[in-house]
Amino acid sequence: MVTLCIRYVIDIRKHRDFEEYARHWPAPIHRCGGDLIGYFLPTKSGGATNIAMALIEFPSVAAHEEYREALKRDPEAQANLARAEQSGCIISEDRSFLQRISS
Repeated sequence: MVTLCIRYVIDIRKHRDFEEYARHWPAPIHRCGGDLIGYFLPTKSGGATNIAMALIEFPSVAAHEEYREALKRDPEAQANLARAEQSGCIISEDRSFLQRISS
């Protein structure tokens, strides 16, 4: 099992637009083969206020590649990406794979 960690730099003036973007992802992610752990928004109580995260699990890196191809064909996913691009809520994003440490 691998976990995709997406680190977003967001426009803090468009916090609500990013929140709406995040709320539209569970169905396409699940439909395309990912297991969404969650989207996480920054708080104003400490730390950076412009960094958001998403965590999505996959059985393997190969399964993630299949997921990426499926997302390209998913109309709801494409509409969500277009809305985010139009709003300008995402300044940049960085992806990395993490492996869970079993206890």
